[in-house]
Amino acid sequence: MQRQTLRSALLLAMILPLCLWSCSKDDDEQNSLTANTNANLVADGPDAARLEMPKLKGGVVNMFLVKRLGTREINFCIEWDISKKAQRWTAFRWDNTNSGGYIKREDNFIEDTDIPLEYRTTYDHYRGSGYTRGHMCASADRWNSLEANRQTFLYSNMQPQLYSFNGGIWANLEMKVRSWNTADFRDTLYVARGGTIDHTSDLIEITSTGLRVPKYFFMAILCKNKSSVNGGYKAIGFYMEHRSFYEDEKNLSPYIVSIDNLERLTGIDFFCNLPDAIENQVESNVTPAAWGFQ
Repeated sequence: MQRQTLRSALLLAMILPLCLWSCSKDDDEQNSLTANTNANLVADGPDAARLEMPKLKGGVVNMFLVKRLGTREINFCIEWDISKKAQRWTAFRWDNTNSGGYIKREDNFIEDTDIPLEYRTTYDHYRGSGYTRGHMCASADRWNSLEANRQTFLYSNMQPQLYSFNGGIWANLEMKVRSWNTADFRDTLYVARGGTIDHTSDLIEITSTGLRVPKYFFMAILCKNKSSVNGGYKAIGFYMEHRSFYEDEKNLSPYIVSIDNLERLTGIDFFCNLPDAIENQVESNVTPAAWGFQ
């Protein structure tokens, strides 16, 4: 067991320099303005300081993967648990530089070579499992370029989902979130998505192919705009059971939660890089009407 742990640590030591690059363009300078006691560590790298990033769990079994385009712009980031061969979350942002356009999806699913072969998921894990490959950063979230769209088909960006869930209520929630990606609604929209994998009680099952199937899926969304309230920030969370049948797949209101509540449900500290004063305000409650809900 000690030999395996040492091997994992050595692999990560070789891989992390490939995954942690300095950030060439970011708009998170407000992080340094006030106290922030729960921010990601400087040692995690500058990309971990971006506002969409949850608190990294870290340790020798968790990889922080930064997916960049040829321009060096960050497309999205992932925390990957090598012991479970599953992602804890995918985080990304929208602003005026990466929104708009339409690129036809190619449906070309690809393995993530940033993860050692023995710790990654592949087509063989999904084949015959009974579950679809559910994007966490959706293909339709990245229509700004062919390269950006292709990266969404990395297996590291997938979670196993029931077909009717993936194409039903989850797809409706994805579309609702995309509807907020407009210049009159946001300056920047920060998104984190994933499924519960940390504990056996968080799972529907572990398939014969080794997939850990989340029992619940979640989204955490932070919006920055020109409002004078809370420095222009507001946040909303969603938490829903992973099941086949929803009587009303378009009614998303029952699954709205505050970010504080979502953190209790998932064990993940979202938007940890916000200054504490703002974080405490926007995460403690949610106003559905501010997001277009009745």
